Amino acid sequence: MSRTHHPSGLRFGYGTNGLTDLRLPDALALLADLGYDGVGLTLDHMHLDPVGPGLAERTRQTAALLARHGLDVAVETGARYVLDPRRKHGPSLVDPDPADRAARADLLVTAVRVAADLGARAVHCFSGTTPPEADRATAWQRLAHSLTPVLEAAASAGVPLAIEPEPGHLLATLDDFHHLRTLLGDPEPLGLTLDIGHCQCLEERTPVECVRAAAPWLRHVQIEDMRRGVHEHLPFGDGEIDFPPVLDALAATGYRGLTVVELPRHSHAGPELARTSIEFLRASAKGAPAC
Repeated sequence: MSRTHHPSGLRFGYGTNGLTDLRLPDALALLADLGYDGVGLTLDHMHLDPVGPGLAERTRQTAALLARHGLDVAVETGARYVLDPRRKHGPSLVDPDPADRAARADLLVTAVRVAADLGARAVHCFSGTTPPEADRATAWQRLAHSLTPVLEAAASAGVPLAIEPEPGHLLATLDDFHHLRTLLGDPEPLGLTLDIGHCQCLEERTPVECVRAAAPWLRHVQIEDMRRGVHEHLPFGDGEIDFPPVLDALAATGYRGLTVVELPRHSHAGPELARTSIEFLRASAKGAPAC
């Protein structure tokens, strides 16, 4: 079931990558108690390990927990070392070795299957950084080729794939998303994860303008504070973003997916930040128009 706390119609979640010091059942219970509508579930060794044994049964148990707590879910795939214990976010979809690219694509296909079994709204992913040996045209071709089986799985499962523009990656901006979309022939399962902090950090447009521009392709939203030119995820109030107009714009698009707090470097204070974040978002969304 879904909560309906917010007159704006916005639905707030918290990312488990900011609650890594908690067991997953404890994290879900915490978020339900705080009144969150859902969770951004990062598949990682401490929370529904996607490469460990017994994944189907563990997924079934997680689905039961989500249902018990009335939490919606989006599946996120930004775990730092889930595939390679020595290389952050490695391997990527644009790596030189085809076997490495296939390993990342296989992980995303697994994530799609998990998402379908959980009843998730979307599967999040990102491109990875451009390798030194590759020109951008080669990297884009690798990305498009790597994503093809993932998009096929997403279409079959009925779960959208929501790729995130990530500072420093091949696909870093909204314009880059549209380049990929065109390169792939605008496949229906391909959508967008919009990180509000990344808009402040990197985009030429303001976060409000980014929300409006992204609206037709929006499948997942991440939110945190950030400063211009500095890719550092910050608790609300520690950066430069004026959030009420951003949430007004998001509500006005009619977006009904989860808007997930993304604080992956603050797990040591996760329970307290989860509490203060939902209070901040509720207060900031009071004026947002319902659609």
